[in-house]
Amino acid sequence: MTPWKELLGEIEKKYGSSLKKPASHTEIIKMNQGIRQKFGNIVLPDSYERFLKTMNGLDFNGLVIYGVDKGLLDNELNEDMHGFIESNELWYENEWQKQYIFFGDSDTAWYCYDSIGGAYLELDKPSGTVIQSYESFDSMISHALETALL
Repeated sequence: MTPWKELLGEIEKKYGSSLKKPASHTEIIKMNQGIRQKFGNIVLPDSYERFLKTMNGLDFNGLVIYGVDKGLLDNELNEDMHGFIESNELWYENEWQKQYIFFGDSDTAWYCYDSIGGAYLELDKPSGTVIQSYESFDSMISHALETALL
């Protein structure tokens, strides 16, 4: 599996799409504080924070990886943003989904962490059936990017 950083470069080169700017250290701190206030003890994986420091979210070919919410950004953003907190609030409207931490979605899947099972998962959208399990955030996001590049 190709590492996600290489896949982001491929997206930028192949499709001429410029990637979003990286999230700043203070924006990530504010996001973590907002997560604690809204959801309690959710701890983001370091690899997701590395992703945000490379690029603050992604919206490409039907794949959305959530970034820092617009209201937490240091500078005003003049484009649509799928924020981590607002997206998880949306998915948490269904009780059964509260066991997951959602990092992104596509037309057919959610990319998340199962806090009960302790695994990164690709879930069918909307049934919630497990499509695939991953050993890490990095492998999950790499697979999602590879799929979006097809």
